Amino acid sequence: MRSALLIAAAIVALLLAGCDNLSERRVKEATVLTDGGNARVGRVEIRKYGCNACHEISGVPGARGLIGPPLTNINQRYYIAGEIANTPNNLMSWIQHPHHIEPHTLMPDMGVSEQDSRDIAAYLYAQ
Repeated sequence: MRSALLIAAAIVALLLAGCDNLSERRVKEATVLTDGGNARVGRVEIRKYGCNACHEISGVPGARGLIGPPLTNINQRYYIAGEIANTPNNLMSWIQHPHHIEPHTLMPDMGVSEQDSRDIAAYLYAQ
């Protein structure tokens, strides 16, 4: 049991520290924008919540979904979901409770916690 935990911890560490396309400058900017979000953790959480099943997301293994829009260049977009201004707080709200913003969206509420939404938003802004 202990060895399984050590292996799992090593895998998570490798995922967090592994090769990614994030520049240190963009990660720091995203951390400030999201008031403490961790972009590298957000990359892992994107898979944990299954965002990769519906979206194409740069730098996330297996994120080739075609149901939702590609989540590239979020930091350059004016609107989120075509509904609200692209601000960190709005993006985090959308990630947590999409139906509060757009009741008819196909995006499900995945039960994303506030901190996880910060981390996911940080990853998306750091791209």
